Amino acid sequence: MCGICGLWNKDKSRPADENLVKKMIMVQRHRGPDGAGVFLDGSIGLGHARLSVIDLEGGGQPLCNEDRSIWITFNGEIFNYIEVKSFLEKKGHVFRTHSDTEVIIHLYEEMGEKCLSELNGQFAFAIWDSRKRRLLLARDRVGILPLFYTVLNGTLFFSSEIKAFLAEPSLRLEIDPMGLTQFFSYWANLSPTTLFKGIHEVPPGHFLFIQDDFSMECRRYWTWEFSPIGSYDESVSLESWQERLDALLQDAIRIRLRADVSVGAYLSGGLDSSLLCAMVRKYFKNRLETFSIGFADKDYDESDFQKQMALALGTNHKKVSCGSGDIASMMPQVIWHAEKLLIRTAPAPLFCLSGLVRENGYKVVLTGEGADEILAGYDLFREMKIRRFWAKQPQSSLRPLLFTRLYQYLPNWPRRASRFLESFYRGHLPDTGHACYSHFPRWHTNRQVLSFLSPELKVHDPAIKQYADLSSQLPSTFTEWDTLSQAQYIETMTLLSGNLLSSQGDRMIMGHSVEGRFPFLDHRVMALCAAIPPKYRLNGMNEKYVLKKVAGPLLPSAIANRVKQGYRSPDSASFFDGTPPDYLQDVLSSKRIQETGYFQVKPVEQLVQKCRTTPHNLIGARYNMAIVGIITTMLLDDMFVRNASEHITRSVQKFGDPSLIKNVRSES
Repeated sequence: MCGICGLWNKDKSRPADENLVKKMIMVQRHRGPDGAGVFLDGSIGLGHARLSVIDLEGGGQPLCNEDRSIWITFNGEIFNYIEVKSFLEKKGHVFRTHSDTEVIIHLYEEMGEKCLSELNGQFAFAIWDSRKRRLLLARDRVGILPLFYTVLNGTLFFSSEIKAFLAEPSLRLEIDPMGLTQFFSYWANLSPTTLFKGIHEVPPGHFLFIQDDFSMECRRYWTWEFSPIGSYDESVSLESWQERLDALLQDAIRIRLRADVSVGAYLSGGLDSSLLCAMVRKYFKNRLETFSIGFADKDYDESDFQKQMALALGTNHKKVSCGSGDIASMMPQVIWHAEKLLIRTAPAPLFCLSGLVRENGYKVVLTGEGADEILAGYDLFREMKIRRFWAKQPQSSLRPLLFTRLYQYLPNWPRRASRFLESFYRGHLPDTGHACYSHFPRWHTNRQVLSFLSPELKVHDPAIKQYADLSSQLPSTFTEWDTLSQAQYIETMTLLSGNLLSSQGDRMIMGHSVEGRFPFLDHRVMALCAAIPPKYRLNGMNEKYVLKKVAGPLLPSAIANRVKQGYRSPDSASFFDGTPPDYLQDVLSSKRIQETGYFQVKPVEQLVQKCRTTPHNLIGARYNMAIVGIITTMLLDDMFVRNASEHITRSVQKFGDPSLIKNVRSES
């Protein structure tokens, strides 16, 4: 993958600032250390930082069509580019490179914006159509890759990363109260909202047209659709669904192994990554090297399962261990790349893991992200099912006992009948007809963190409390779906798109110039899973039921049938066990808290004292989320608001002289 950026001056007489575009590239050069280029056409400029994966010699960007009327800067991969290229050649299109980038240009010539529906990939790109004098910004279906834009003083800016906007000296970032409240409520922002005022994100599955008069039109080209209740094809057997899913997953992997460099894989020891690796070994001839993360604390460590699976696969397996101190020390780097606050430390070990991949000479890894969303793998889905079951007989004392079967990997979760569990979930039993019913308990816990926000920042709280901002983004057909499908859709549009694929996905992987590929998020696989009857996704309390049927013949039984363990890492313990990192005293000082105005001083002081004096295994979820959220918000403020120019200068200097970037317009 790569980094893209550009600017367009509304005043046509004002030429695009070449040096500014080059500086925007350098700020995000970690996304593309293998090459860089700039295209200038009067008032518009496009920039590109390249990570070479396909057509290593001929795929430089920005790239144009034959008559130089259409230019593109593209981040990502089009996995079906060979098939699309064949179709275009039959239509008379002539290609000068072997890259997937050029396929997009010619497909756009052939179909306009409708070309997006023909692309199987993960992408964010900008196309400048000089004949129509318009700019097209487009993002892949589920938001694997980022794309941001803003307008300042008559200039439109766009980029893969927000920090590139800070290359413009007059631009000042400011944390948006709405964005902050929204993130603490949902663990994510809902596109186009971001954490920064005036900075917008192209939503997943959308494209944005900017016309010559700077009018903008954002359109959806894809949504994840489920079948209405009662319309599932019940005549299709479980075995048939299993065969279809098996075949489609194989094809999704096959096209994601297309690269002119070696492709490795993450191996967590769980079902999803293990299955992908097993399929690569059985059905394809690719050399496979696997990578995993381990923890000193056994509550988080899955090393035994990773070793067992690596031995079964016979892969050359590499592992990196990550301790609490490591997480705390690398957190400033993590926030610099994430460009978001965090409510969990989980992205930090993944940043460490991508470093291991790069150290071993790999640029591309397969990951199992997405399987839990598309096939109902999370305890949240089982939790919802139990709550709905209990809500039918709310006075039952037996039905709430089912909650003890959830979250078995959490060390403090009650293993037997608990008044705490019954009390906690009883408050979320009513209103089963609400569109967001599935997520009430999680969001309730999240919302407790809002008590630490300053009163001035909670002005948007009432609107979010009713989930009106989220409900307004649901598809018109949403109410026709079964409740499991509704829950899966909400999980995908919030946590997956707005957090896991960014804070834990693209940003941590690209922080070390590595590209992640996600076979489970192939839109064909997602469409198939949406067509599978709910009983085969979540069978009773057995999650990912049909996927386990696919995995059974390929994996050791201990892996295929293990109880799902959610990926976690130490939260408060990372900062308060052992020697605290140097920055901690500053970002948590009462003076800094008071100056920034994001949080209330007294509650933060009490929380810090609690984290310092209480054993970390007794710190509840609310307090863990709160302390991580406060620390990372303060780091975000330092890097992107208070001292942004210093951080930008260091980032640019790290990769050398921007003037050395070639101008593809003047050289052609």
